[in-house]
Amino acid sequence: MTGYQKKGYLMQEFRVFRLRDARLKDIPFHYHDFHKILFFLSGAVDYTIEGKTYPLEARDIVFVSAGEIHRPVVKDTAFYERIVIYVSPSFFLRYQREQTDLEECFRIARKHSSVMHVPTGKSHDLLYHMEKLEKTAHEQEFAHELYTEILFVEFMILLNRALRTREMEVTHEASYDEKIQHLLRHIHEHLTEPLSIDELAETAFLSKYYLMRHFKSETGYSIHQYINSKRLLLARSLLDGTAPVTDICYQCGFRDYTTFSRAFQRMFHMSPTSYREKRIRSGPDNFI
Repeated sequence: MTGYQKKGYLMQEFRVFRLRDARLKDIPFHYHDFHKILFFLSGAVDYTIEGKTYPLEARDIVFVSAGEIHRPVVKDTAFYERIVIYVSPSFFLRYQREQTDLEECFRIARKHSSVMHVPTGKSHDLLYHMEKLEKTAHEQEFAHELYTEILFVEFMILLNRALRTREMEVTHEASYDEKIQHLLRHIHEHLTEPLSIDELAETAFLSKYYLMRHFKSETGYSIHQYINSKRLLLARSLLDGTAPVTDICYQCGFRDYTTFSRAFQRMFHMSPTSYREKRIRSGPDNFI
C-alpha cells in the first residue's frame, strides 16, 4: 500500500526519549500500533492527524492514538525539539480499575482536540514530570526499570487529571476541510458496512473523481487505503477475543475471507490465524 505506512515497532510496553532535529526530511503519513504522546518544546511545526492540521506552540501536548494516520511538517530549519512517549494499549490494562482508566486521555483527545496546551503555574508541571521520566528511563541505577514504570504511571495519572479538571487548554483551532471530516466520521460510523466510492461521493455532495483526488490531497492517502487500514485494525483488536476468524472477517466489512487474509498479511506480516496463535502464546502484555 502506498501513501502511508506503518512506522516503528514497540519492543517494550512503553518508551520515552527526547529528540532534537535540524533540517528534518519530509516525513510521510504513517501510523503506529501503539499510542503516542509528544510534548513539543521548540521549532516551527504543523502536526496533521486524521486530516486535521494543528500549528504547534511550545508546551503543546500531541495525542496520537494507535492506528491514527499522522505526520509532522517542519516548516523551517530551526531545531524541532520534543519529548516522545510510545505506549502499548495493553500496558494500560494492567492498571485498569473500576474508577481508573489511564487510556482515557486518548479518548478525550479524539473527542475534543488531538493537541492540548499545558500552561505554566498549574497544580502539576507536566513538563517537569515528563523530563524526569525521560532522564530516569535512560539511567542504569538500581531498579531503574521499576522506578521508570512508577514514574510513567504517575505521569499518566497527572496527565489524565489535568484533562479531567480542564487545566489543559485548546489554544488554537485545527485547520481542516469540513467535507473531508464529515466523510471520515461517516466512514468510522459505518466501517463494518459496505462503503462504495459512489455512496461516499453522494454523502459528501461531490463527484466521485473530485472526491478521490481531494481526499488524497487533504489526507495523503486514498479512500480505499484508509477504509482498509481501519477495518484491519478493528479486525486485529477483535482477534484478541474468541470469535471465529471468519466471523471477524465479515464483521469488519470484508466480503470474502481470502481478500481479508491477504490484506491482513500485507499489513501485519502474518495471517489472522497466526496473529491469534502468537497472541495466545505470548499473552496480552508481552506481544506488541
